[in-house]
This record gives sequence, structure tokens and C-alpha cells, in this order.
Amino acid sequence: MPVSPLSILEPNALNDYADLRSVPKQRFFGKNDLVDRFRLAVPFDHIIISGLDVDHYRFGTGFSIDTDLPPAFLEIYEADKLPGIDPFLQAGKNSRTVVVESEVYALHAPPPRLAYLQQTFGVHNRTLVPIFRNDIAYGAICYTRSIPFTLDEIRFLELVSELIHTAVTKPLVERFVADQIGLTKGELACLEAASRGLTSEAIAMETGFQSDTVNSYIKSSVKKLGATNRTQAIVEALRRRLIA
Repeated sequence: MPVSPLSILEPNALNDYADLRSVPKQRFFGKNDLVDRFRLAVPFDHIIISGLDVDHYRFGTGFSIDTDLPPAFLEIYEADKLPGIDPFLQAGKNSRTVVVESEVYALHAPPPRLAYLQQTFGVHNRTLVPIFRNDIAYGAICYTRSIPFTLDEIRFLELVSELIHTAVTKPLVERFVADQIGLTKGELACLEAASRGLTSEAIAMETGFQSDTVNSYIKSSVKKLGATNRTQAIVEALRRRLIA
């Protein structure tokens, strides 16, 4: 899978894409001010931000990656089918806690080809922090560094990784995720109004929809978000940053 030079954090970077499916799945952002500021707190060599909270794009079940890893490393890693035999990646897919490469390799040695590739490109001490919504690990951030991270550094990475993931993936979420889930502008408008405590009647007055239409929109959004009621749908929409 080729790595695109697209940086979704650049202004207007997504203007030429019609939907989420058309956006390159692996994106190399190179130097980035947000990531560089983050490096000042905990120095690291490379960062891999993966997963979106939507079907077929979640970490472990789909593909959405923003990274400053060398593109050649990623392309060879994919071409040699290493994801299927990388013990670190397999451990990350099944973990609810931070995964440290050295701990995984102590139990399962890496394939020689992977070890050679990591040595060649200087990708060492991978440390992965899963990002959860309820029980769903929808995303992850992996950090690499020539020397292992300390326990205090790992604790800090745990605290801030969700914020970093949200900041980096925000352009994709705002532009495409609502459409990918199937939420319409009317459903989002009604959910946003409901999140402010408005009744269906008040939402109808604010939006210009009929009360029956408001109730229908909210009912359909509950289903699309996999919620069981209006309140849970609002929580899910807020959690996924679909409404403010």
C-alpha cells in the first residue's frame, strides 16, 4: 500500500476528496508543529497515529494511519506482509493496556526480516497506547525511540495520547465520519440541539422541522450510533466529536 505525502492537518488538505474512502489510507505528514511541540514533553523518534471511530477504520480492523515514519519502511513492511507476523502488532490488537516492544519480543522473537527492517530504518522500542470508546479500541498511537521510554514517560503518554489522537484525526472526523456513519445534517442538527437540553418541540422551533420529523431524526441517529436511547446517542455523538 503506497504512502501518501498528504498531511490532513494542512489547511484545505481534504478539499479534493469526496468521501473517506477516497482519502489515502497511509499518510506521511513529515515535520509538524503539533507533533514537534508534543516531542518537547516526551522526546520520541517517530509517531504512528492509527484508527478512526468508524466501521472499517478502527485500529486492528481497518486502515487509517498518519505518521512521520519513513515511507519506505511502511511500504516494505506492507509489501513483505509483516503486519500478519509482527508479534508487537498482534499483541497491540488484543491489549487493553500499553504494549512495550521489548516485553513482547522477550516472549516472541521478531521475524528476521522485521528485525532487519527495524535496524535499517532505526525504528526501535515501539510503545503502543490503545485509545478506547467504552470497550472498543478504535485507535492507537505508537511511539518509537532509540532508547526505551521510562515508566514515568509511558504514564504521561497514556494520559495525553487520546488528546493527540483527537487533534490529529479531527479534520477527517469533521469532514467525513458523520457521512461514513450515515448521519444526515438534519440528524446532526437535532442531536446537537438535544445535547443542549432542548425538547423535541423546542428543537422543532429552532430548526424549522416538524416535531414528528425531529423525533424521527433522533430515533434514526440513535440506531446509526449503536445507542439505545436519546441520551446515549448524544453521549456517543459528543464522544466521537460529531457535535460540539
